[in-house]
Amino acid sequence: MDHSISADAPPLLLRREGAVLVLSNHNPAARNALSPAFYTALTEALQAAQADSGVGAIVLTGEGGHFCSGGDLRQLAKRRDLPEADRRARLDDLNAVIRAVRACGKPIVAAVEGAAAGAGFSLALACDLLVAARDASFSLAYVKVGLTPDAGATAFLAGFVSRQLLAELCLTGDRISGERLHALGAVNRLVEPGQALAEATALAARIADGPQQAMARIKALCGSAHAASLDDQLEREARAMVASQATEESREGIAAFLEKRPADFSALRGGGDGGASG
Repeated sequence: MDHSISADAPPLLLRREGAVLVLSNHNPAARNALSPAFYTALTEALQAAQADSGVGAIVLTGEGGHFCSGGDLRQLAKRRDLPEADRRARLDDLNAVIRAVRACGKPIVAAVEGAAAGAGFSLALACDLLVAARDASFSLAYVKVGLTPDAGATAFLAGFVSRQLLAELCLTGDRISGERLHALGAVNRLVEPGQALAEATALAARIADGPQQAMARIKALCGSAHAASLDDQLEREARAMVASQATEESREGIAAFLEKRPADFSALRGGGDGGASG
């Protein structure tokens, strides 16, 4: 069976729900396996969202009941005969997508149903928040085909599991459920099958009403917190706070608190101020 996506089918579907941009991996015949076309489409969509003040948050999901099955093994098999530099270039393209997800200043919520395997697992973990169906399946089965983890899998997992559990997941390639991943602290919302997208969109809509400049800085601080020393993180927090104190966002937020009314940040949204890489 030919699992390649049709040449005229878009690798990524985009739709808006108010201030939420929903991005959906669209290669259902291959359980949304990754492709160069998807890398390009996702990166471009994130860049456009960063520049669009009307987008407050992003949901990343997959079509056809699966999030992403990772790399296409048919394509990976062909790379054996490529020069090492060419094989590395393909990995650099994948890593660039992961960096784009992390660098986007808009909060990104993963909505996971079905399989999130290999680099698909990494892509879900790269998002800022994760909503998963109870029976969703997460795995790093690289070892079963003689390969090693990529796309930041070990870095992301090391942020919330022990070295021993990390080794078990990578050395056995065993699947773990959304329920277990929730128990480990990596899933923000655990839902019944078929409800991940609705819950993720609702969560994103709640976040999308917030102050965009402050949220970009918060995303950057959360991204550096696990790896930074206390002194380095104190410095990053201080820089972010000093910058935030001078914004119209904080003026509105503090005034709203003192006046006992909801803050309204909608008039203050100014496009792509600051990614999450600061």
